[in-house]
Amino acid sequence: MHAKPNLPAKICVVCQRPFKWRRKWASCWDEVRYCSRRCRGIRRARA
Repeated sequence: MHAKPNLPAKICVVCQRPFKWRRKWASCWDEVRYCSRRCRGIRRARA
């Protein structure tokens, strides 16, 4: 298993939980605001 001690983290704007950087977000990390598809869907439903 790889050691990953210094990954950047953000707080989800919907559920307020912290989430860490993932490889799939490498090219768009600055635009990522939600921790999951579920949170993104909740945000769209409220708008």
